[in-house]
This record gives sequence, structure tokens and C-alpha cells, in this order.
Amino acid sequence: MHFLYNTGIHLYELAIRTAALFNPKAKSWVEGRKNYFQQLPVVPSDRKVIWFHCASLGEFDMALPVMNLMKEKHPSIFLLVTFFSPSGMEHYHKRKHQVDLAVYLPSDKPSNAQKFIAHFQPDKVFFVKYEFWSNYIFEAKKQNVQVFSLCSIFREDHRFFKWYGGFFRRTLHEVDFFYTQNETSTLLLADIGITNFMTAGDTRFDRVIENKQALEQNPRIETFLNGEKAIIIGSSWPEDEAIVIPFILQNPNKKFIIAPHNIDETHVNSIEAKLPHLTERFTENNVGKNVLILNTIGHLASAYSYGEIAYVGGGFSGNLHNILEPAVFGLPVLFGPKFKRFPEASQFIHQGLGFSVKTSEEFSSTIETIYRNLIAISEKTTRTVEKNAGASVKILAHLEQHYGL
Repeated sequence: MHFLYNTGIHLYELAIRTAALFNPKAKSWVEGRKNYFQQLPVVPSDRKVIWFHCASLGEFDMALPVMNLMKEKHPSIFLLVTFFSPSGMEHYHKRKHQVDLAVYLPSDKPSNAQKFIAHFQPDKVFFVKYEFWSNYIFEAKKQNVQVFSLCSIFREDHRFFKWYGGFFRRTLHEVDFFYTQNETSTLLLADIGITNFMTAGDTRFDRVIENKQALEQNPRIETFLNGEKAIIIGSSWPEDEAIVIPFILQNPNKKFIIAPHNIDETHVNSIEAKLPHLTERFTENNVGKNVLILNTIGHLASAYSYGEIAYVGGGFSGNLHNILEPAVFGLPVLFGPKFKRFPEASQFIHQGLGFSVKTSEEFSSTIETIYRNLIAISEKTTRTVEKNAGASVKILAHLEQHYGL
């Protein structure tokens, strides 16, 4: 099976290189790894390297509270972060962080793993959430690197728990410790004989609280709202906009802020065409409109702070964006129907704080229901976020006590 895995890695890399001929994201993936090992900086020999691997920006946000705590308590450590996706490398610098070096991670070939780990000689490595690169994990153990899974989350349909998953289970057995997000993940690990775990919780609750505390006012949004509250449409895709736009057209007296996931001119133009004479862009200074389109990156978090209800996109593709970002401000959250991979969404629905909708009619009726109970839902949402905070402190305390730092 290891041979088949390595063959799959080679084929994947070949597919990415082929796609790079016409796909900008794939091209960035390839360009970021050109002459890779010749360009790596040397870490000072007196610095202990702690390595975090994140697939993309979402996983980086999960790791940030833990990394920040580490740096505060152990400022001499060298924080190394690797990304698989260009979206992580291209946007991580927009976060407040104390990372010493961020680089792409080469593909999971045995030779890459051996050279990478030998070069940086990390003391510990944390693979965040779903990241389990077998050759890197095997090589880390060979080179006496402690391996941790941070914010790990598992479902029954993952390959680790299938009849053919022996090789992947062997990968998990190489991990020194798992800090899981929920009890379901912990129990699934126990079912395959893994007991080195702790249900630590979701560090993103800590992250959104940090963001809220550090948030600054947004004069542009304040000018648009003129003292009113808005319904925020965050990280929207066309499928999301299709069920939201009819409600916007029917409510010209309400304020809306739309932050499309893709802010290219074609997408923004398409939103404007469906909302004729109602929109203004963040980068413009129009007045008297009731829909503000955030055609820039980095303003969605502050927009949520001016909202009263949020709709979060990605729920029609199964890639739901972060619903905790609006929830930290007490906003009830709506989203599309494909949320099963996101336990926080199921938790919110169970507690009456989150609402899944499939059609424009469902969106409208759910908004009306929320408005009838808005104050109570908002207060409960805020309490829920605060109650779930603290995972980062718990993780670092356990790490220091049992593994040192």
C-alpha cells in the first residue's frame, strides 16, 4: 500500500504541473516550489524549531492561538509554518502572528520528507486538522521529531476507518498525541486502538475572540450604515447569492453587506447586475444605496461587528466558511444545506443558533423567525462562543507538562 500511496503522490504532482499551464492557483503551487531546497534559509543553531503544517489559511487560523501562546511563553523558539495551498502562503501575512518563517511544503515524497526534516531539524511538528502526510510523519519519527495532530477531527467515512485503511491507520499510530476537536473524533481513534488523545476543543473559538478584542473601527462601513445594523452575507458563492438576492430585492429599506468569496470583476459585476441601482462598492463613495459590496480582502470580520444576522457561504458545495466569525459578535447564522463536515454548524443548529436553508423562500421565512427572537438568540450565541473558549490554553498546558517545550 505504501508503494501505491507514493505512486499516487507522484501522479498528483504531475496533475498539478499539467494544470499549471492554464490554472493560476496550480501555477502558484508549482512556482512556489521551484528550486525549493536551494532557497531554504538556515535556522540559527541556538533556536528550537517548532513546525506547524497547515493545508491553507483556515488551518493557519486554527493553529494561531496555540502558536501565539507558545511565543508568549517561550519567545526563543523558532516558529516554522508550512502551507500546502497558495491561499495560505498568499494571505497568512494579513493575520497578526509571530511566525519566524513560512514556506510551502514540498509534495509528500520520501526524498522531500527526508531533505526537509534534515534541513530544519524540528523538535516538534504539529499537523493541523485533516493533515496526515504519511512520508513526512514516518520520516519525522526516524529523525526523532515528536509528531502531534492539532485540532484533529475524524468522521466514520474517513479512509482510516475503512477495511482498506490499514496503511493510513499505521500513519496515525506514528503520531505521539492527538488534540481532537470533539468526542466523536476521540471515540473513532479509540475504536482503532489509539489512546494517546485528549478532547481539547476547537481553537477557532479562541481565535475569533482574539480577533474581536483586537478589532478596529471601520469608517467606510460606518458611513454606509449611518447608525443602522446590516444583514451580512459573508464569503458568498453564486449559489448562496441566488437564495439571498430575492430577499434583498424585497427589502429595499434594510441594509445589506455582501462579501463575495471571489472578488474578481466578473463576479462583482454579476452581483451588481442582479441588484440594479441598489449597490455600492467598498472602494467607492456612493451614498443612498442599501447594499455594500466588499470588493476587497480583509474587511469581513469588521463587517460582522456591524451586523445583526449573518449568512455564511460555502454551504452548497460542502465547503462552509467559518461561522464562528459572525457568531462571536452574537449574530445568528444561516448557511446552506451541506454542513455535515462542520460539527460547529450541527452544534449551532441543535442549540437554535444556526439555521440551514436551501431556497430563497426558506431564507426569507427563517430571517423572519430570527427577527422575532433576535435578542434572545444573539445573547445565547455570544454565551456559546465564550463557553467554548480555552482550547489553546488547555493544549499548551498539556504539551508543556507531558512533552516539554
